[in-house]
Amino acid sequence: MDININTVSQNTYDAIVIGSGISGGWAAMELCKKGLKVLLLERGRNVEHVKDYPTALLNPWDFECRLQYTQKELQENPVQTKASDAGSQLFFANDKDHPYIQEKPFNWFRGYQVGGRSLTWGRQCYRWSDLDFEANLKDGNAVDWPIRYKDIAPWYDYVESFIGVSGSKQNLPHLPDGNFLPGMELNCIENHLAQSMKKSYNDRLLMIARVTNLTRGWDNRGPCQYRNLCSRGCPFGGYFSSNASTIPAAVATGNLTLRPFSVVSEIIYDDKIQKATGVRVIDTSTHEHLEFHSKIIFVNASTIPTTSLLMNSKSSRFPNGLGNDSGELGHNLMDHHSSAGATGSHDGFKDTYYKGRRPCGFLIPRYKNLKSGEKNDFLRGYNIQGTGERQGYAELAGTPGFGADFKNTITTPGPWTIWMAGWGECLPYHTNQISFDEHQKDQWGLPVVKIDFSFRENEDKMMKDIQDTCLDMLQKAGFNASKFNYNKPGGSTVHEMGTARMGRDPKTSVLNANNQLHAVKNVFVTDGSSMTSSACQNPSLTYMALTARACNYAFEQLKKGEL
Repeated sequence: MDININTVSQNTYDAIVIGSGISGGWAAMELCKKGLKVLLLERGRNVEHVKDYPTALLNPWDFECRLQYTQKELQENPVQTKASDAGSQLFFANDKDHPYIQEKPFNWFRGYQVGGRSLTWGRQCYRWSDLDFEANLKDGNAVDWPIRYKDIAPWYDYVESFIGVSGSKQNLPHLPDGNFLPGMELNCIENHLAQSMKKSYNDRLLMIARVTNLTRGWDNRGPCQYRNLCSRGCPFGGYFSSNASTIPAAVATGNLTLRPFSVVSEIIYDDKIQKATGVRVIDTSTHEHLEFHSKIIFVNASTIPTTSLLMNSKSSRFPNGLGNDSGELGHNLMDHHSSAGATGSHDGFKDTYYKGRRPCGFLIPRYKNLKSGEKNDFLRGYNIQGTGERQGYAELAGTPGFGADFKNTITTPGPWTIWMAGWGECLPYHTNQISFDEHQKDQWGLPVVKIDFSFRENEDKMMKDIQDTCLDMLQKAGFNASKFNYNKPGGSTVHEMGTARMGRDPKTSVLNANNQLHAVKNVFVTDGSSMTSSACQNPSLTYMALTARACNYAFEQLKKGEL
């Protein structure tokens, strides 16, 4: 077969980044700032900051069905509609067009566009500590992390200084403080619960969430407008997203080539030089098959697509997937559970209200299994996330009546309420995994992903404890409270992690301490698939820090001629 040398040259870059979400945007920016020519590949459409947020300023009555879905939309899109409404629907993939197989119920929420799920994420940012990085080693689950807090702490600093995180310092060893903008304010009912907890417990506190919603202008973005419409895209740049922050910074260097509508089907591996040389891409507009080449490749397509790509990249050297000498590729899938908690109403504070729509709630940091020798029914721990609000007309939807009395009923504020639930750690079980159905292909001819995931006894015991402790905290604060468990399936917290874990030993892990494939040194994976355990904190800040760290390492290795 003849090779067009000019085409190969034109399609060659210093680095290729696959995926433009939270970690992919960071990889593109970091590598571009270091002077590398970078190709950023995104399977979905382009979304330009501000210009492509058509629903951002619309009112509920501007939508045909008042933000609700039609029955047809619910039937065609049964998973994605659980996490979106008509205002954010444009940033969620379509189930009908992008099928997957659920061996057990699993909600896989996806955003196939430039920016990925950075446009719709929850924006909470918490550091991990050595309580988390040492957990596997200490209780004998899975494998030991190859890094510790000291290895990543400078990169947490670096990331926070760029994205802007609002929050408060609390001096907790297991939830390290960072570089914060002023935190948002708790309302009166949340402050009441916080004060009650101080009196009733000596092992826990309630604080405002740490979020990338900006409380003052930052890096030519923001501040937050307290609209709480973040999942529609923010024209004010009031929160961090790839579209508002890292991708424009990468573009400004003149080193970025952004290519949307590009499904990466395979990473090309050369047996002779024992390196990856590029990627094969399907152009979703023309259905043309293309190849692009580079010195290094960062795979940041998000956990399940990243691992699917590695599994589909087979060669004589790697018949079971690129870098899969250990056989661990696809295994150890994790997601936080967030189903269990308690809710209650309070009779006080009837003369008090608030204004605006604060885009975050409160956090009660982990307070179980912090000390060695502590006895609980379960391993690891959870934090509590929640919000306090005064009931209004939204909660009175469906109230019968008409006339002046009806109007007075629905316009009079109701009681103050608090909802709170536990975000709990999921252990890395080998049998929680993804695989392929080789008999079913998607529209690009690639095998359809199968997801086999369930929470186990440890998570069930943790959820029971969450219900009991949440109820106790509310009752001690004078709430009329009850506990709940929504029994949501895996994937519902949208924190899928694992399947290409980091580790010390190539025989039991996929990636090393620098997020390199053990056996293919010029391929890096820094999204959620790289995680060795899940902790209980929202994980995106850690993805970003790992990405910045790995990009720095990759660049230094390139300079030395090691890659």
